[in-house]
Amino acid sequence: MSQFDNVTVIKAANVYFDGRVASRTVLFPDGSKKTLGLMQPGEYEFGTAQAEEMEILAGDLDVLLPGSSQWQHFSGGSSFFVPANARFKLQVRQLTDYCCSYLG
Repeated sequence: MSQFDNVTVIKAANVYFDGRVASRTVLFPDGSKKTLGLMQPGEYEFGTAQAEEMEILAGDLDVLLPGSSQWQHFSGGSSFFVPANARFKLQVRQLTDYCCSYLG
């Protein structure tokens, strides 16, 4: 899906890591939420409150998912899931455009 129809966009940005990661929140009529963002090259660690699907729209990064000892590579057109109440690490190789869907 290349666009979202009939949504509400929160104007204030979510800014992390001194501005190297930023996103906007999109709210859907059914109560679901997504964020659309950009990550500059660098290393980051995030925590989740609820399960998430990270869709990589463009870019290149490696991810260390919870419970794994091996980094996995993702690029534009791929996605990965992170469970609720977990931490994961990212090594962003180039500017990365993403869509994060918050699940259940």
